Amino acid sequence: MSKRKFGFEGFGINRPATYNFERGSAPQRLYVPPSSRVGGHDNHEDADLDNIEYDQLDAPDRTPPNGGDGAGDGDGEIDPLDAFMEGIQEEIRAPPPASTKPKDKSDKYEDEDDPVESFLRSKKDAGLTLASEVLHAGYDSDEEVYAAAKAVDAGTIEYDSDDNPIVVDKRKIEPIPALDHSNIEYEPFNKDFYEENPSISGMSDQEVTEYRKNLAIRVSGFDVPKPIKLFEDCGFPAALMGAITKQGYEKPTTIQCQALPIVLSGRDIIGIAKTGSGKTAAFVLPMIVHIMDQPELDKGEGPLGVICAPTRELAHQIFLETKKFAKPYGICVAAVYGGVSKLDQFKELKAGCEIVVATPGRLIDLLKMKAVTMIRATYLVLDEADRMFDLGFEPQIQSIVGQIRPDRQTLLFSATMPYKVERLAREILSDPARVTVGEAGMANEDITQVVNVIPSDAEKMPWLLERLPGMVDDGDVLVFASKKTTVDEIEGQLIQKGFKVAALHGDKDQASRMDILQKFKSGIYHVLVATDVAARGLDIKSIKSVVNFDIARDMDMHVHRIGRTGRAGDKDGTAYTLITQKEARFAGELVNSLITAGQDVPAELMDLAMKVEREGQAEEKVAAEVGEVCVVLILDLALVTILSQQMQHHLILFRVGQLLSIH
Repeated sequence: MSKRKFGFEGFGINRPATYNFERGSAPQRLYVPPSSRVGGHDNHEDADLDNIEYDQLDAPDRTPPNGGDGAGDGDGEIDPLDAFMEGIQEEIRAPPPASTKPKDKSDKYEDEDDPVESFLRSKKDAGLTLASEVLHAGYDSDEEVYAAAKAVDAGTIEYDSDDNPIVVDKRKIEPIPALDHSNIEYEPFNKDFYEENPSISGMSDQEVTEYRKNLAIRVSGFDVPKPIKLFEDCGFPAALMGAITKQGYEKPTTIQCQALPIVLSGRDIIGIAKTGSGKTAAFVLPMIVHIMDQPELDKGEGPLGVICAPTRELAHQIFLETKKFAKPYGICVAAVYGGVSKLDQFKELKAGCEIVVATPGRLIDLLKMKAVTMIRATYLVLDEADRMFDLGFEPQIQSIVGQIRPDRQTLLFSATMPYKVERLAREILSDPARVTVGEAGMANEDITQVVNVIPSDAEKMPWLLERLPGMVDDGDVLVFASKKTTVDEIEGQLIQKGFKVAALHGDKDQASRMDILQKFKSGIYHVLVATDVAARGLDIKSIKSVVNFDIARDMDMHVHRIGRTGRAGDKDGTAYTLITQKEARFAGELVNSLITAGQDVPAELMDLAMKVEREGQAEEKVAAEVGEVCVVLILDLALVTILSQQMQHHLILFRVGQLLSIH
């Protein structure tokens, strides 16, 4: 509610905060109508004037302009017009009288500064809370990564690692207490739907080891099923196989080869795989089979499957992918994330759905609103678990897990496996099989990486303008910059050159983001310039080139950036990285990434990395020598503590000079 003042307050004039219209004792009359005067015989009846009541105000003593005793004309008689105007001025200047009347319920908002705010609050107390919630539904209450970008210039917001604005003083999401599952009688359900194909069961242990080695798969856990080679090995129903074929999947990706038999067997899993490896289908396809085996939902029940993702874009991407496989069976999928109407999501969940794809904060909000319960949930997926921890969602994740029955099937997928994710896995998973494809955090080797050492930032734009036409001819282009201002500058220059380009960053609202992404997917835009807000969850097959106009803040984010191309085994993706001398700190990590992914390392990049290494060694040597000097000084000081302060001072100066001359 606005705090601006209107009326009297807007002009700095004091006015009573309340107005008392109750009849009191008659005030002194300032003007006596002719009909009330002695000897007066007017026919006018001033009943209206007689009924007007004035507050009795204590006016300060005033000296008349003529310096007399208050008589306007020297004979003590008060001029009626002067007296009337004087009374009004005193009423305006004087403070409001203290009310001695006890307030009843209807007067509870009389002391509010803003009458409009008082009115709205009284309406809310009268039972119109829902109207207020609908008015603000979803547009300023998102407690997750992408809070509304407001008050940037005032410095009242901060940005997270994905360039999403976070309001500094926003309300924290209070987790929901875990349910006492011992008091709930759950219906039993089946998890195991996997029957090994004879072609797979006939593989010897040596053949399985060789096959996993060729796929760069490492597994751990008790009795891990053998990897499959074809989707037919999973025993999927005909309708689901038709959906797989329709989506253009010819054979399983590496993570799918090992994850599908594990999940279909009813096992919990920790899946660690690079970006664009097909993890979504690895948990969605078994989920469809899992759901179709259970009784239909009754009103107020559901969902059966829950998928949690850290960002809106990733949640939306999973939602679209899940709908493709759920459609043949009429399974309802709901998307729950911030930036869109909470009321619409409330209605959709109340109507019932088998699968919910959600970001943690919004899901907790709707759980608190009783829009959904987890009484029937038996299949839980945590996708990009490492990112959810980076964004501080651990309490929310634990809260959601506490709402779901302990004998659920839980799947945890991540691109990296930091300690926090490992700890969560131990707490919420039961005897999981762990699958690692390649090295955790490794770049996709299907992507061709090209690193260019640029003399300065000023050379980056000419480089981009020279090569961008050729990139656009090959397919869509995604350009990453580290700052929103840089994104806008690149967009402006590319528009001037005639490119069909759009920009995406944290200052744009959710509706604008979705509109831009849809137009980019449909081919209206050929170039998308973005901050790291687009580094995860963006799955657009037409992206053939990624340009790191600015280097990423760390190697994990670099891997996610370049993973926007080369999706699902597409080997046509190319990632370009521009690095300058002042960004040399990143050179060594880039060299390691290129070597690990089997890529060529440019000589200029290797020289830059070696230069940083030599400088680092020199700094370490200087630090060691200074440390040695400090140790010697401490020993010397211990020997001269009995000397006078002046002698100590001279000895210290002499010893420092001697040691520095030696080194």
